Amino acid sequence: MAANAPPMTATDSLSQAVKANIIHNQEYLLQGSVLDSAVEVLLHRLRGLCDNVDAGPETFDDQEVCFILRDPNQQALPSMLRVRKALDARDMPYQLRYIGQADGEKNRPTVLRSVLDIACSGMLFEFLNELGCRIEYEYSVKGYMFRKGRMKITVAKVFKIPQSSMAPEPISQSYLVELSVLAPTGQDAIGEDMRAFADQLRPLVQLDKIDYKRLSHMAVT
Repeated sequence: MAANAPPMTATDSLSQAVKANIIHNQEYLLQGSVLDSAVEVLLHRLRGLCDNVDAGPETFDDQEVCFILRDPNQQALPSMLRVRKALDARDMPYQLRYIGQADGEKNRPTVLRSVLDIACSGMLFEFLNELGCRIEYEYSVKGYMFRKGRMKITVAKVFKIPQSSMAPEPISQSYLVELSVLAPTGQDAIGEDMRAFADQLRPLVQLDKIDYKRLSHMAVT
């Protein structure tokens, strides 16, 4: 860089990242579930397949609140914003995630959707309320996270948020299993790698694309 060149601003850095196509704004996703009675077998299989076998999986205990921002003119689909807070690491910042509509390509091996993740301060809820966002639902999730290259695999139990001093209540007798990759636009070969890895977990768990449009339609009807 020339001696007299002006310092690079945050906007300049973001602009260069976009031009270089290194913003990880796409999520490739497969989902499934495993019964409580079979989860230990699945965890054992993942320990053998994933990285850092000796260290074991990471654990997490989070609370997530899902907000909906609706178009007052009802001309656009609602936007979903998720706020996640680590319950086992109180000093960690809130994580705000925007999730776009899933890609409708039927031949794609995974769900593909736009995402943006941002670390935020504790004033986030007030800010979202001022924007007009409203809470749709909330829950807590506790489980294990594995890594295989750039793939992330989570096996998690989902709980209802307890009232006062009541113990958390699981919403089902199974664990949610997710296989995901965050990547820049145009990395479609990732989907084939994810499908190949998912096949190694059968018949313990079947990871598939979820048709979110169909689920939304069923919820409305």
